[in-house]
Amino acid sequence: QVQLVESGGGLVQAGGSLRLSCAASGRTFSNCLMGWFRQAPGKEREFVAAISQSGRSTYYADPMKARFTISRDNAKNTVYLQMNTLKPEDTAVYYCAANEYASFTSYVAGRQSTYHYWGQGTQVTVSS
Repeated sequence: QVQLVESGGGLVQAGGSLRLSCAASGRTFSNCLMGWFRQAPGKEREFVAAISQSGRSTYYADPMKARFTISRDNAKNTVYLQMNTLKPEDTAVYYCAANEYASFTSYVAGRQSTYHYWGQGTQVTVSS
């Protein structure tokens, strides 16, 4: 089992920045492919970004590619999502997800079904 706890969400004005954190426990974090997803009101959950076990490979959904950065600190068992130039359409609940041992490819990393473990989510609200 992997337990995931997100933090860092909140209310921000358009154009602002937030950094989300996801703390993992229970298994070897450095073995885990990590991803961020989000779900806006009335919409399906969608992929945001993913990072390989070593942190050397990342993958982003196109709308976030220029504004969001995923990173990880294996010594701290934490994955981050730096979000810049936020827009009202970024308003959503953001979820952290993990898969142990999956090989990192963009196809694998971007699929919700890849991930076995999910956090409870953190709310991000961007006001216009």
